Amino acid sequence: MAAGAVVELAEGSPDQVSNAVAFALKNVLGLVYDPVGGLVEIPCIKRNAMGAANVLISSDMALAGIKSFIPADEVIDAMYNVGRMMPVELKETALGGLAATPTGRNFMV
Repeated sequence: MAAGAVVELAEGSPDQVSNAVAFALKNVLGLVYDPVGGLVEIPCIKRNAMGAANVLISSDMALAGIKSFIPADEVIDAMYNVGRMMPVELKETALGGLAATPTGRNFMV
């Protein structure tokens, strides 16, 4: 949604806003959320920086006239469906992904 906001602030068209949203969401579709030691700081601080870059790249592409092959509303529906299909261990439980690595399991708060 931030990519859409950037395009809106740049006076892009509604179609460009929608394309920016679609680009940004497609880049994080199915992202594992795996807080290490139960702390959202690991790895989220780094992911937020990458997310900011994703927002700017997605908005630049939309403002340049590049169109998303899949419309934003379909990307949002796909994201919902992917989230429902993901195992619980990959959804903020600290049981999968980076939290399940040897270092992640040995981390103590």
